[in-house]
Amino acid sequence: MQKICVVFVSRRNSLRSILAAACLLHLSQRFSVHSCGRPGEIAHSVHPAALGALSSASIPLPRTALHSWNEFTRSGAPRADLVIALDASIELLQPRWPGQPNAALWPYEDVAAIVSAEEAAHAAIQTLYSLRRRLELLANLPLLAVDRAAVRADVRDLARLN
Repeated sequence: MQKICVVFVSRRNSLRSILAAACLLHLSQRFSVHSCGRPGEIAHSVHPAALGALSSASIPLPRTALHSWNEFTRSGAPRADLVIALDASIELLQPRWPGQPNAALWPYEDVAAIVSAEEAAHAAIQTLYSLRRRLELLANLPLLAVDRAAVRADVRDLARLN
């Protein structure tokens, strides 16, 4: 079975992209999932609010290091079928992804920037559950369909889901 390679992108790769990657891996074995952030802004560790949200949902943390998007644009890097940006502030800064994958913006609040640990924990849980709704629908789309424009439109439409 051919796996669909999905790359989630956020600024620091410490919370939103980690939640999305963990959730999609938890929901379906159809996918090869990666997360990354903007070079020079990558966090040194996963945000505690992300760890708490995943733990509360019984979703395991993916076994991966925190990556810059440069690692996915190099020769020999996994070729993405789908790139989903979770941070509107970096959408226009992203590199040209090899193979011209379908891309979408699903904007989420920068939870890692919230100073209060309690507020960040609450926001991370809300973000995870919102992502889960979108990712459940994504997992059921015919993503290997021949009509790339239809796939792109379907994935982009998921951004409007509340």
